[in-house]
Amino acid sequence: MSSPYLLGLRLNGRRVLVVGGGRVAQRRVPTLLQAGASVTLVSPSVTPALDDLIADGLVAWERRPYQVGDCDGAWLVQACTDERSVNAAIAAEAEAKHIWCVRADDRDASAAWTPASGRVDEISVAITAGGDPRRAAGIRDAVVDALRDGTVDARRDRTKPVGVALVGGGPGDPGLITVRGRQLLAQADVVIADRLAPRSVLDELAPDVELIDAAKIPYGRYLAQEKINELLVEHARKGRFVVRLKGGDPYVFGRGGEEALACARAGIPVIVVPGVTSAVAVPAAAGVPVTHRGVSQEFHVISVHVAPDDPRSTVDWAGLARSQGTLVLLMAVERIAMIADTLLREGRSPETPVMVVQDGTLPTQRALYADLSTVAERVIAAGTRPPAIVVVGDVVKVGQEIEMVRAERVP
Repeated sequence: MSSPYLLGLRLNGRRVLVVGGGRVAQRRVPTLLQAGASVTLVSPSVTPALDDLIADGLVAWERRPYQVGDCDGAWLVQACTDERSVNAAIAAEAEAKHIWCVRADDRDASAAWTPASGRVDEISVAITAGGDPRRAAGIRDAVVDALRDGTVDARRDRTKPVGVALVGGGPGDPGLITVRGRQLLAQADVVIADRLAPRSVLDELAPDVELIDAAKIPYGRYLAQEKINELLVEHARKGRFVVRLKGGDPYVFGRGGEEALACARAGIPVIVVPGVTSAVAVPAAAGVPVTHRGVSQEFHVISVHVAPDDPRSTVDWAGLARSQGTLVLLMAVERIAMIADTLLREGRSPETPVMVVQDGTLPTQRALYADLSTVAERVIAAGTRPPAIVVVGDVVKVGQEIEMVRAERVP
């Protein structure tokens, strides 16, 4: 078989016929709409996703089987029915009328192939791989990932961003940093990294990138926030692109607001890249949803960098104790006894379930379960150390139930 001639079709306003309303059509119709095509769908029934597009007026649906003449006026035809004979008839009509037709059921009999496609900014990627859809999708994904994370630099002018980027690195697992975060790291001249930022991504930096360790170790080495602010401004003023790599999300107890203000006062442009916050990601990684229907319809994220009885604390512990919502406590391990005592004194039940997760999302992740009356002694006995997330509430039981059901069903 000869190689296909690849062509980018500009379908804006042009009629495209799709015959069949199943899963194949469900995948292809949105892409055709994105290309601006005027889509006519012929099928006795459609999937719910297609039904939504029809209800929104984006697709013209003729609710019946295919019949000869449907190809008239089409620039492109997609034969996506479950019947081989029907697809063959559609393809034959299209061939007779000199209209390109894609058969979903037979790549060898198809006049055209739909490539595995992807898009990064203004760059479109299309892979055919000899008509093998799985292989094409795998190659497409590899190319798109390389474009997104900066491994392949396809920028038109290759100019670096300017100023400072506050990048949320996620909860710890390097696979959970965002695509945009990786892109900016690949373009950095200077990276100022927190202790809780995903450290392994730093190995991907170019050798000439200056790496500054901004670790804040509890009761240990500490780089003052004021000094970090100074470094951001200093390096940006020298024309360097600075990435401030932080754990979690830069605006969730990450002092990102302080850093953005410091840059704004110095006239330095700032890009903010949200991250996956550990407050939600770590409980999820340990199998616990922070909300669950009929159990908790609210959750509270609390930083316990000062004790409940500290005059600097702005937390309404009495209100939290009265709440039936989930409590997600950050920086709480060292003060867990005081926290538990405060919640008990303010009215929370001693039997309230508690989960403490250390090193969430990392290979060293471990979790312990207790209740409010026993959590302090359990944490001490287990030697649990920061970084750890404490989850208080009945959702902990939901996570345990999920694990029990899963264990029963595993052969």
